[in-house]
Amino acid sequence: MASAPHTPASARTSTELQSVLWFDPAKILIDGQWRPCASGHVLPVENPSTGQVMGQIARGDAADIDAAIDAARHAFEGPWGRTPAAERGRILMEMSKLVQQRAEALAMIEALDVGKPLHQSLNDARALARYLEFYAGAADKLMGTTIPYQHGFTVYTLREPHGVAGIIIPWNYPMQILGRGVAAALAAGNTCVVKPAEDASVSTLAVAAIAQEAGLPAGVLNVVTGLGAEAGAALSEHPGLDHLSFTGSVATGQRIQAAAGRNVVPVTLELGGKSPHIVFDDCDLDDAMPTLVGACMQNAGQTCSAASRVLVQRGLYDEVKHRMADMYRGLVAGPAIDGHDLGPLISARQKALVGRYIEWGKAELNLAAEGSIRPDASPDGHFVRATLFSEVPPDHRLAQEEIFGPVQVLIPFEDEADALRIANGTVYGLIAGVWTRDGGRQMRMARQLNVGQVYLNNYGAGGGVELPFGGVGQSGHGREKGFEALYGFTRIKTVTARHG
Repeated sequence: MASAPHTPASARTSTELQSVLWFDPAKILIDGQWRPCASGHVLPVENPSTGQVMGQIARGDAADIDAAIDAARHAFEGPWGRTPAAERGRILMEMSKLVQQRAEALAMIEALDVGKPLHQSLNDARALARYLEFYAGAADKLMGTTIPYQHGFTVYTLREPHGVAGIIIPWNYPMQILGRGVAAALAAGNTCVVKPAEDASVSTLAVAAIAQEAGLPAGVLNVVTGLGAEAGAALSEHPGLDHLSFTGSVATGQRIQAAAGRNVVPVTLELGGKSPHIVFDDCDLDDAMPTLVGACMQNAGQTCSAASRVLVQRGLYDEVKHRMADMYRGLVAGPAIDGHDLGPLISARQKALVGRYIEWGKAELNLAAEGSIRPDASPDGHFVRATLFSEVPPDHRLAQEEIFGPVQVLIPFEDEADALRIANGTVYGLIAGVWTRDGGRQMRMARQLNVGQVYLNNYGAGGGVELPFGGVGQSGHGREKGFEALYGFTRIKTVTARHG
């Protein structure tokens, strides 16, 4: 699975990033103006494939968040609040077209900044365009209802935007998560203040620049980069916010919900996961195998919906173990722009965290197989071998805790009841995949799995822009994607008219 020879990543410089930029990433966008942050401080932009600093972003703080929310409020109460839904849709469609035109540049930005293999980054750019396209078409189809009531009354509901929406996005899928949040919020008529992750802000700034080109009015989309503990905290606790959407870790989500709760601001949380593949003896194993591995190795396992647990019925367990082990031995990690199976992890911090889990696994579990790291990859890159453990007890920490790296565990089960017990036996509940030809079993499992999405003989459905996405338990609450996200960015007003 390795790629062709390439120029060593350690020899590359910041000119790679600068060559694809058409904006200054060291500035923030507030009220249609690109400007330095209030403090004038900056943060480094690191290439995870090399560990080298490629540039800098602004270190925004509470003063910048104040200004951004003021600008968003002014736009909401002014021009944007009077913009017809169809016109909002046309602007989003123009954004989608511009994203498609710049897809390769956006993909290069994401590969360099996040460490995601270039082909995956290109898919993310295309997914961003699709989110914008979907919500562009949905903007003027967000309707209320009439309610049968007593004689002499007409009752109807209106769906209205919350107002100023705060959107805090993580570092693993910046373009996709920006797309599903901002596009839905704008389609519903909100204005936005976006705080991207400090480890991956550049593509968000790029999309903001594209939004300006598409004709989005000043103040409708504002972007403040900076640290989560500074700009992120200031946004989540701001009394001028009307709605908050956060994607990220459970611990940070808990803090954000508590902060927003003090102002009684509604919050959508999409948090972690420990999602299972459940493989029954009667499945089409040839069909399942690529997905069993790929659904965890996507983005080097740095995915909340990664299928990091593979539950296999006893009769098929040995075959699945041997076939997965063979696949793992062929997985190669290397520089993101060279198109390997895995890129680097986002940071040295994340590499160290994942490394500790792998050390625990090697000390306590059966190591089934490992992949490799390209020999000429930079020693300063944040690369981790794809790692598979087998015969893992369901209560082991590697089967319970979100690792957020290229680590997958194999767990045997006896029957349907045992599979459900293991699958539902974590604090998370985001996604599950079920592999079986038995139609009755498919329906029973779909009903009884305590998750937000169930995939029968597939997993992820190619991203599924139209498919509501979210979890239960410590995977969060509320839904992203599809019309459900659009509903989440609105509030219901009931109007009752008495006319005799």
